[in-house]
Amino acid sequence: MQISSAIFHGSAPDLDACPDESLPEFAFIGRSNVGKSSLLNMLAGEQGLARVSPKPGFTKMINIFTINKTWRLVDLPGYGFAEGAKKDAQRFNKAVANYLKHRANLSLVFTLVDSGLTPQEIDLEFIEWLARNEVPFVLVFTKLDKVTPAAAQANIAAFMAGIAPWFVQPPTTFSCSANTGAGRQELLGVIDETMTAINAQAIPEAAADPDQPKTRKRGHDLDRPW
Repeated sequence: MQISSAIFHGSAPDLDACPDESLPEFAFIGRSNVGKSSLLNMLAGEQGLARVSPKPGFTKMINIFTINKTWRLVDLPGYGFAEGAKKDAQRFNKAVANYLKHRANLSLVFTLVDSGLTPQEIDLEFIEWLARNEVPFVLVFTKLDKVTPAAAQANIAAFMAGIAPWFVQPPTTFSCSANTGAGRQELLGVIDETMTAINAQAIPEAAADPDQPKTRKRGHDLDRPW
C-alpha cells in the first residue's frame, strides 16, 4: 500500500461526535509514551505527507484522519490515565471504550506495546478487555531500536505467554521502529489486506440490491483470533 494523501478530518470528544460510518477505520492505541505519535508519523508522514499525531501523551480526543480518500486512521487517547477509576470503561477512558465496542465501521485496532518493557499490568488488562469485548485487533511491539534483540524477544515472549489463556490462537503480532521505519510495510500491508476483504464483501452486496444502504461488519475474517 502507498499513501498518497493524509488529511486531518477532525477531533471528536466521544462516539456520538465521530463522523459518518461510510469509510473503514483503523484505530491505534497504547499506553502513554509507547511511541504512538512517532509510529503514526512514520506510517503516514513519509515523503512529505502530513503529520498525523500530536506529541506523545497529549492525545485527549479521538483524532481522525482520512487516508487516500478511502479509509480513516484513528488516533485514540492512551488508556490507563484515569487514576483511581474502578470500572474498566473508566480505566480505559469511557469515550474510547464506547468507540471500540460500538463503532460499526471499526475494522481493526492496532494495540501498541513497548518492546523494551517486561509485561505491564495495564497492557495485559487492556488486551483481556479487547478479547472479552470481541474487538478485532493486532499487537504492535514498538521501539525495537531502543532495546537489544534478545531483550525484545524475551519481553515479547513473556507478554504473549501472559495473554495466552484468553485466546484459542494467539493474536497476530508485528514489531516496528518509528526511527528506522522497520515494520512500516507490514503494518500498511495488514490494512491493505483488510481493505481488500472489505471491498470483496461489498461487491456481492451491491450486486444483490444496489439501492440497499451498505452495511459494514466488524471483525473481517483474515485468519485472526476473533
